[in-house]
Amino acid sequence: MAVLVTGGAGYIGSHGVKRLLQEGHEVVAVDNLFRGHAEAIEALRSVGPGKLHFAEADIGDKPTLLKLMREHGVDTVMHFAALAYVGESVDEPLRYYRITEFVFSSTCATYGEPPRVPMDESTPQSPISPYGMSKLHVEHMLRDYANACRVTGKPFAYAALRYFNVAGSDPEGLIGEDHDPETHLIPVIIEAALGVREQIKIFGTDYQTPDGTCIRDYIHVCDLIDAHVAVMNALKPGDERFYNLGIGKGYSVREIIEAVRRVSGKDFKVVEVARRPGDPAALFADASKINSELGWSAKFTDVDEVVRTAWNWFKSHPNGYEG
Repeated sequence: MAVLVTGGAGYIGSHGVKRLLQEGHEVVAVDNLFRGHAEAIEALRSVGPGKLHFAEADIGDKPTLLKLMREHGVDTVMHFAALAYVGESVDEPLRYYRITEFVFSSTCATYGEPPRVPMDESTPQSPISPYGMSKLHVEHMLRDYANACRVTGKPFAYAALRYFNVAGSDPEGLIGEDHDPETHLIPVIIEAALGVREQIKIFGTDYQTPDGTCIRDYIHVCDLIDAHVAVMNALKPGDERFYNLGIGKGYSVREIIEAVRRVSGKDFKVVEVARRPGDPAALFADASKINSELGWSAKFTDVDEVVRTAWNWFKSHPNGYEG
């Protein structure tokens, strides 16, 4: 199968490229390298010799996408690029080059501040951020396109995977996480353990949680990719699937801090500051639907395991892909 991976040089996208290559697929990776890394692509060429094709392009560049899809016979798209409306960039390719499957990397942010946790797929979607709203718009675009295809007798299959905090790195150390600026909690704490940051801040300690800090669901990046591949392999013509991805429990900010201390053997300064606006006390997933339908469940469920893969990457790449 030929798979187009948008954001293929980024954190999650590069892990997706690796897994697809390992399964023998031909992969066309597209990334404008605004936040992706050419070094990740070069590292991945050895995984599937001759099967990885890379184009430095924006997903809004329709002529380039059309050319790539035509040349490589792409029939499935895995979308990991997060800075553009995917509907605008793939409308023509879907219409004229008959892409039959689309696996969309959505987000739990489409739920906003849910009335209950854990959240299942029936939880009302009411995003409170532009990011969550844009992802929900794409889900709607895919649904509308699928409906239009159904009318013409040419069924189009898609899935929207709503996931939570992605963490960890490739256990083999080939690729990892490198953001500038870095805002994800586990890497930020690891940077404090490495001395890259002077301190780590806890935003709010008076939430209605056991230790007063926010609780979140942390899914390992490799588990996330496993789910994407499982869904891609399961899609049948006309399918419309929606799945939450997570481990089904949450860890608090304090628990993540202590996990980094245990794994790294390092201590660092922690400062307690006021809450940030819009931070719900607890968010974690009910992922039982994808387990019952496809048999997927997270393998990395212990927070120390997740942190250890991230720690190993950052320890050996203190300057990201550049060092």
